[in-house]
Amino acid sequence: MWKWFKIMCWVLAIGLLGWILFGRLPPEHSPFAPLSVSDPIGLATPYKLATFQTRPNTCFQFLDNSQIEYTRLDESEKGDPCGFYNALTLDQSALPYNATLSMTCPLTAALAIWERQSLVIRAAEEFDAPPRQVLSYGSFSCRRLYGRSTGRYSQHATGNAIDIQGIILADGTQITVLDHWGEESPEGRLLEAIRDDACELFGTVLGPEYNAAHADHFHFDMSQNRICS
Repeated sequence: MWKWFKIMCWVLAIGLLGWILFGRLPPEHSPFAPLSVSDPIGLATPYKLATFQTRPNTCFQFLDNSQIEYTRLDESEKGDPCGFYNALTLDQSALPYNATLSMTCPLTAALAIWERQSLVIRAAEEFDAPPRQVLSYGSFSCRRLYGRSTGRYSQHATGNAIDIQGIILADGTQITVLDHWGEESPEGRLLEAIRDDACELFGTVLGPEYNAAHADHFHFDMSQNRICS
């Protein structure tokens, strides 16, 4: 929380300076403007997403305003390492997924922005065909880190993480982390760009550069570890 407090102070300071110098900042850079899925990723976007962790009603209102369809899940008992807290099952977003996704509201909000302000835009920079489907290994999974029998539980255990393996374009082109990561090609450049954008939205982003366990997918979660690899 201390790290986010310092970030918030910097964002507020920048916002105040911008208001003094320029009248007002663009909404994506202003900590005072409500988060909108239509705004580009900006300086204030990570801070606004972080506030959803303690403001679930605001988070669900954001999803409603963004025309995201979902089924809200019942709350698990407090302290259950494998349960749902401010969670939902995604019914419809900007792009369809190949897997059923049950996840937290903050993760869903970050994913919605990533779809519109990263994936769709970056794909258009490299290809003529837009994204048709996102390939995912899923979100909720009641397990400890790396499937071990002891140790900390994974962010997947509460649906606070999602694994992305690739995308399919409208013309049928399939782009996957396993097949195209690190290539000097349109596919490789697209994957690198959407990974870099994800680092601005999610608390932790892991991929092939992190370890062999992530050789075939990106891991996005809303923890506050601030890892981008």
